[in-house]
Amino acid sequence: MTERDTQLHGSWRLVSFETELQDSKERTQPWGEDPKGALIFGTDGRMMVLVTAKAREPGNTDETLVALFRTVMAYTGRYRIDGDRFITKVDASWNEVWNGTEQERFYTLDEDTLEVRTAWMPNPLVSGNPIGRGVLRFRRESLPPPTR
Repeated sequence: MTERDTQLHGSWRLVSFETELQDSKERTQPWGEDPKGALIFGTDGRMMVLVTAKAREPGNTDETLVALFRTVMAYTGRYRIDGDRFITKVDASWNEVWNGTEQERFYTLDEDTLEVRTAWMPNPLVSGNPIGRGVLRFRRESLPPPTR
C-alpha cells in the first residue's frame, strides 16, 4: 500500500452530488443542494458509501417506498486503488444488480476535499437516459479528541 493509497483512509462527509451530461456538460443536482451522505475507507481494505437526497418522506406505502429507493445509493465491499481510481468489489448494495460487480470510481484528492466521479454511463435520473456521470464532493471529517 502506497502513501497515496492511505490518504483516502478515514471518514468523508458528502458536500455535493451532481450529475453531468456528456454531450452538453450540463450539471444538475438531482437530489437537491444539500444531500446527505458519507464515504468511509478502512485501513482493512473495505469501503462503505451512503448517499441520500436531503428531502425524503417516511415510507409506508408502495409509492413512498419507491420514492425512497430512488433517492438513495449505498454499497460496500473490498476496494483497491489503481492510479486515479478506486475499484470496489461490491458484496452488499441497495441495488441487487451491483452485488458481485466491480464499481470503478475516478477520484481527485486536494488536501481534505475528495472529488469522486463515476464512469460515463446512461443516466437513470434523466428522462431518455442520456450518457452522463455522477460527480460527488466529500470533505474529510475531523475526529474529536478521545475522551478518557
